[in-house]
Formats: sequence, structure tokens, C-alpha cells
Amino acid sequence: MIKKVSIALSMIATLSISATAGGLMEQAKNAGLKPIPQDSLELAKLIDNPKNRVTAKKVELGKKLYFEPRLSKSGLISCNTCHNLATGGVDGVGPATGHMWTANPHHLNSPTVYNAVFFDKQFWDGRSPDLEDQAQGPIQAAPEMAATKEHVEAVVNSIPEYVKEFQDAYENPKMKPTFKDVADVIAVFERTLVTPSRYDDYLNGKEDALTKEEKEGLKVFIDKGCASCHNGIALGGSMKPFPVTGKYKYANVGDFKGDKSGMVKTPTLRNILETRPYYHNGAVWDIKEAIKIMGETQLGTKISDDEANKIATFFGALTGKKPDVSYPMLPASNNNTPKPNLK
Repeated sequence: MIKKVSIALSMIATLSISATAGGLMEQAKNAGLKPIPQDSLELAKLIDNPKNRVTAKKVELGKKLYFEPRLSKSGLISCNTCHNLATGGVDGVGPATGHMWTANPHHLNSPTVYNAVFFDKQFWDGRSPDLEDQAQGPIQAAPEMAATKEHVEAVVNSIPEYVKEFQDAYENPKMKPTFKDVADVIAVFERTLVTPSRYDDYLNGKEDALTKEEKEGLKVFIDKGCASCHNGIALGGSMKPFPVTGKYKYANVGDFKGDKSGMVKTPTLRNILETRPYYHNGAVWDIKEAIKIMGETQLGTKISDDEANKIATFFGALTGKKPDVSYPMLPASNNNTPKPNLK
């Protein structure tokens, strides 16, 4: 009899845990949280751009140009310098630092390039609608790559291998690559930088993908209201007012105030434990402090040490599997290739 009662109690406990987990999954979806699709065809449709189709040849060419330092004025800086794919897609410093070791004049931090395809807007002030438009900015920005459109076109067109790859990728044997073409293929490569995680497995129906502690953290995350801004597939990426309910304690670091309406792009939480420092100005290094500040500035609530610990534990489940990106061997320069300019 004792054995039967024990088995019955065990079954009840298992059913209770399962029901709670199922309830949390529904709560997450009702809060606007969405997983990266498991189906490769569904994901392919999601990351594609009808105006700039994703193809294998464009991806490979875009990867080379993403790592190509000769696109910069100095010949030293590539997209990967500030958006390092080996370090969470960021540079790991406070303000983005580029040409001649120039720090961003507004003390803006480099956001991660991973999962940027899921963002509604690009840049902290949301001025770009997509990755194709965004890719044109840093190349030309004086504190970043400091290049002109003419410089970029001269570099690419001086190297026969690049010209041939563009012609093959676009099926145009007479193509002479433009600055826009360069940005477009870089964007195509960036569209593939998607990092599915255990969190996605959970929302896709795998109950045991998260630990008990991570589920507790997810529940606190939802109950506290964090998902009101950090939602969708990107867990961010949309424009929101900042701050809302309280003063940001590091507002004096830099002079960024958002767009003309005071809106700031909500950063993604995917791979958040790999992308410190935090906030638009990179002023916060401790994830638990960052969580507490969000409670004060955006939610009008105090997040306790225990709650911050639980949310941070959940964030561990957002560290995703990175795509396998092998460092490309770039074609050689020649006498027609613009020389580096360190001034």
C-alpha cells in the first residue's frame, strides 16, 4: 500500500510540474515571446529580403567583404572589428572605436550583429529600416571605417576576383560592383547570423530544454513586465521611449537622447551574457545591475537581488548556437588597389 501511495504521489507531482511548465510556455507566448523557427524553410523565408535575395554565392561573397579591412580608409578596420563574430558579435568596449582609435563621439556602444535580421529597426536611433541600409553607414562614418563610396568601389573593382564573384552572384557578366552592391552582399551574410538557443527549443515545445531555475527566471522576467519591450523573436529590436519611469543613472555618459521623439532601439537579449557592456552607451558591465536599472527606469518597480539573479539565470538559456563561420582567405591587392591612409 505504501509503495502504491508513493507512486501515486510521484505521478501527481510529475503532472503538476508538467502543467506548470505548460502554463509558463503559454504565458510566454501570450507575453509576445516568439521562438526562432525550427523548420529551415520557414526560417529561410523569415530572413530573406525580396529586394535582396539570400543566395549561397551572395552569402559567401558577403562574408569575405564583412572581414575585408581594405574597405576602410586605413585598410585596418572591417565590419568584424566592431562586430566580432568570435566575441558575441560585439567589440567588448564601452564606446565603439574606429578610425585612428576614435571613440564614438556620442559614446554609443556597438550592438551585436547576431540576430539583427529580426530587428524592426537598425542603429540605436532606428534610422535604418533594414540591414542593407544599415551596412552603408559604418563604412562611411568618420569615427568608424571612414571610407568614401568611391574608395569602396575602387577597392572592389581593382581586384578581379571580387568583380568575378559579384558577376557570378548576380548572374551579370558585365557587372561593375557599386557601393550599394557591396553593402547589399554584406547584409545578406549578416541575415544568416542567427543563433537558436535552448530557449527556442523550449518555446518550440521541448519542456525539458530549460532547467527549473531558468523557468523560474523566465516567469519573473514575464511577471515583472520585461517582455513588454523585450519580445518577439529578437527579444528586442523595436523602438521604445527611454527612460520612462525613472532617471537613467549613467545618462551623463555620452549625449545620446534617442531619436527626435526620445525613442531608443531596444537591444536584443539574445546572447546577452556575451555582449557586455550594456545599454546604448556601454556604461554598465554587471548584468544584474543592468536588470535592476531596467526595473527603475522602464518599469517603475524595484527588482530585488533574488529576482535579478533569477532573471540572469534565465538569460543563460538565451546563449545560442553560433553559425560555423570560417575565416575567409581574401584576394590579393594589386597596383590599382587604393593604398591605406592612416590620416
